[in-house]
Amino acid sequence: MKRGSAEMHDVIIIGAGPAGASAALFTAKAGKATLLIDSDQSMTKRAWIENHYGVMEITGPDLIQIGKEQAKKFGAELVEAKVTDLQKSEAGIVVKTETGEFTGKHVILATGALTELAEKAGIATVEGTEPRIKTIIQTDATGKTNVEGVWAAGTVAGVSVHTIITAGDGAKVAINVISELNGQRYVDHDVLKA
Repeated sequence: MKRGSAEMHDVIIIGAGPAGASAALFTAKAGKATLLIDSDQSMTKRAWIENHYGVMEITGPDLIQIGKEQAKKFGAELVEAKVTDLQKSEAGIVVKTETGEFTGKHVILATGALTELAEKAGIATVEGTEPRIKTIIQTDATGKTNVEGVWAAGTVAGVSVHTIITAGDGAKVAINVISELNGQRYVDHDVLKA
């Protein structure tokens, strides 16, 4: 039986490492129907982190788990599956997994060092600039790729592999997607509760 959803998601995020979970946190908190798909392949799973602002020290697996929980807290749906294909259609962008397919208005690729899915979908890639990152997705300054509605964030988009930087890039790209969906610049500032 194929599992999937006929629901049109505002945003589908592929990869739940720091960039993807951060993007999902922002899009879900902004009230956007957010689907976060993760195949449990994040390179952060092997990390010991002592250089992430606001965190004294944390294991990569714990950071990933907290990020997923934060995104779910604001309403993101999490699906554990490997994405096998990504195709533009009249209805939106179809994301196929091993267990089903989903459709979104926008897709954010946050796949770390993995670019095979992007290349298969015709998304432009270029040589990487970080050590050990051979290929990255070509994006503009907002995170847009050459395929309309497909964005990239984090290491796969060419930023430094450090979790604080990839998380920030995921947030930046999410803000740009939300702004495009809203038709005006979006900001998210919380204040202390009295």
